[in-house]
Amino acid sequence: MKTSTNLAVFSLHTCPIASSEGKETGGLNVYVLETAKQLGKLGYKVDMFTRSQDRLKPYLIEVTPNVRLMHLVAGPEKPIPKKNLLPYVDSFTKAFLNFSRKENRTYELLHCHYYLSGLAGLKIKQAYQIPLLMTFHTLALMKNLVGRSEDETEESARLKAERKLVKKSDRIIASSYKDKTYLKYLYDASAEKISVVSPGFDVQLFSPIPKSKAKMEIGSDSLKKLILSVGRIEPLKGFDVLLYAIKILLVKNPKLQKHISLWIVGGDTSEPVSLWSGELKHLEKLRRDLGIKASVKFVGHKAQEMLPYYYSAAELVVMPSHYESFGIVALEAMACGTPVIISNVAGASDLVRTVHGGMLTSVNNPVLLATQIEYILSDRLASQKRQQKIKNKIKNYTWEKSAIQLDRVYRSVLK
Repeated sequence: MKTSTNLAVFSLHTCPIASSEGKETGGLNVYVLETAKQLGKLGYKVDMFTRSQDRLKPYLIEVTPNVRLMHLVAGPEKPIPKKNLLPYVDSFTKAFLNFSRKENRTYELLHCHYYLSGLAGLKIKQAYQIPLLMTFHTLALMKNLVGRSEDETEESARLKAERKLVKKSDRIIASSYKDKTYLKYLYDASAEKISVVSPGFDVQLFSPIPKSKAKMEIGSDSLKKLILSVGRIEPLKGFDVLLYAIKILLVKNPKLQKHISLWIVGGDTSEPVSLWSGELKHLEKLRRDLGIKASVKFVGHKAQEMLPYYYSAAELVVMPSHYESFGIVALEAMACGTPVIISNVAGASDLVRTVHGGMLTSVNNPVLLATQIEYILSDRLASQKRQQKIKNKIKNYTWEKSAIQLDRVYRSVLK
């Protein structure tokens, strides 16, 4: 059913189109952009709002029919770490109100992503008397449970804000049933208030590519079996556990040293090593300390358009995260017919559990992970047969389906 509802979407701390601007992105960016485009196709007039980080970028961008992106000036127009953005929430709110008045545009719904956006959204909800929907993406209590560095632990201000948003929002959109469980038991959220809307994948972009063609495109050795891991370079992603697992695998099977390679996609590797991020430097040192430098390659951040080649070139994709609200990478990889090993704490683990060729691994267990990698590498199941089974399992996980589910939630709130 078509609608003409005006929808405001807040992504204060990160730009939904950051990937096309050459910046590293995560699942949140992809989620916001892709659901907005699909909601636009359903007739919603979607305006996405983010904080301007570059005064040379256009302040208003027509993304697709019915979908616009606005860069609002809130604080210095430069990248600022998330933890330092709280003082600019009020400026962001005022900039939005000024834009709305100038455009003479009112909104029937407000969907906020991440707690910073939610704090701005609470003020808009009060000013416009419109429903506020909240998607947290990650939760402070969960990050503090598994945080592996000072940078990954969250201050009490975030936790207090999240608890407030759980109470004040009209509906909470969770990415998975695991996410819903955490909200219910750790944040005392009413189960009736939480709707689960799984992320999706771009069916036009992610599909199997012949392995030889994919390897040629990315410059991978055609004679080696490629193991792939994709994500932001941060301790929570568990890349260090994966390096330990590769070391164990190679010690158990010395002959594999000439026949496999691990590529890690993410981070900025364009600069000299001395200028790499702290975590990337840590992984580089660990690669040397374990004596697996020849078997592991850091390939840096890649645009979404290139990821299907990387997934299709790989024998498997490994996601050893310590915490993952969903794990869109798993969907994208499986859409390309590639088996996935994912930690059992990720939201997508319920999906992987039902897919032949996919496996769940325990957090921080490199011995088990090495065994699972070895099993998939030696699996003799025909590739074409495996691809078809995976494809059949994930056909309902598309951005179009996600938007249809969001539409149902929006309509229930507007009643």
